[in-house]
Amino acid sequence: MRIRILGAGPAGLYFAALMKTRDPAHDIVVFERNTRAATFGFGVVFSDRALDFLRADDEALYQYLTPHLESWPNITVAHNDTTIPIAGNGFTSIGRLELLTLLYEYVERLGVKLVFSREITSLGEIGEADLVVAANGAFSWIRDANRNRFGTTVDWRANKFIWFGSTKPFDSLTLTFRETDAGVFCAHHYRYAPDRSTFLVEVTPRTWDNAGFATMSAEDTIAHCERVFAHELAGGRILSNHSQWRQFPAIWNERWSFDNIVLLGDALRTAHFSIGSGTRLAMEDAVALFKAFATAGQRDTREAFALYEQHRLPPMRKIWDAANASLRWYEDMDRLVASLSPVEFAYSYMTRTGRVDHAEVRRRDPQLAAAYEALHPGAAD
Repeated sequence: MRIRILGAGPAGLYFAALMKTRDPAHDIVVFERNTRAATFGFGVVFSDRALDFLRADDEALYQYLTPHLESWPNITVAHNDTTIPIAGNGFTSIGRLELLTLLYEYVERLGVKLVFSREITSLGEIGEADLVVAANGAFSWIRDANRNRFGTTVDWRANKFIWFGSTKPFDSLTLTFRETDAGVFCAHHYRYAPDRSTFLVEVTPRTWDNAGFATMSAEDTIAHCERVFAHELAGGRILSNHSQWRQFPAIWNERWSFDNIVLLGDALRTAHFSIGSGTRLAMEDAVALFKAFATAGQRDTREAFALYEQHRLPPMRKIWDAANASLRWYEDMDRLVASLSPVEFAYSYMTRTGRVDHAEVRRRDPQLAAAYEALHPGAAD
């Protein structure tokens, strides 16, 4: 089977690995427009159970990746100067470039061909193929050129965010919310290497305008954020990797394929970074598409695509809905920080997606549940 994959991210690489492992005769080429050493962002984060699917479906890859992961058992929510550790929420992380490098080496050993620095802009450049996998990210040109066929919707959300790194290695995944004269600043920060952390800063449009970021240089933007989060950074520096302010596109497609073309990963749908599931979703997409071909037969793309969508849609939709509920909570953070006590705020964070109720909060962190019940006695009923 001639398989051509656009995008050498986790979705495309993992699908290539699964297909090549099942049948080494597959002719698989992955095209990536960036260089081999290029990456954007800093770390990739998973919940502590997010890689369970990988262990179930690919023990070899699970064992290959896990020695490179940073891990911690809890998360922390900081409401100005009050920090609330929350138990029962373990996470792991890895540098994005390290993850991709490991996956490059893994698929190449299997016989997959990787072509870097190759910008594919039309289907004619791909050549003959039995299967074309569009795993080329949230701004996939294949999807955008066929929006009507895929039924694509893109909802640009209001908040602004900028993806930084930091020289300070934080002990856990922490959400720090600080009130300033301009408004609330939120930092999503977590360690992805022994001496490095991701440090993503998010603000509402009002705060972004009040701070004057529209006319601020890159250097002044970093300096401003370092002043806001001086306490958390404790002398550590904020690092940039072509970092710039962005808005999040909530992307959905009603149809996932046409002809011999299928969407995978962020090209298919985006999940807000606040739930830490983007890479997991992308790799689960790859598993689902692989299993669909294993069931339908490698030549029956129409049946495989139907099975892929049938089995993948329900669990994916649940996470997508939760991610959208989470991003809306962040869009309301100015009001929430101002109106809630630290305990109430941490509790609101834990229950923001609607997937965690009070009983689940009590199961995960009895101390937080008890502190909230002291403020709201009826919560225990």
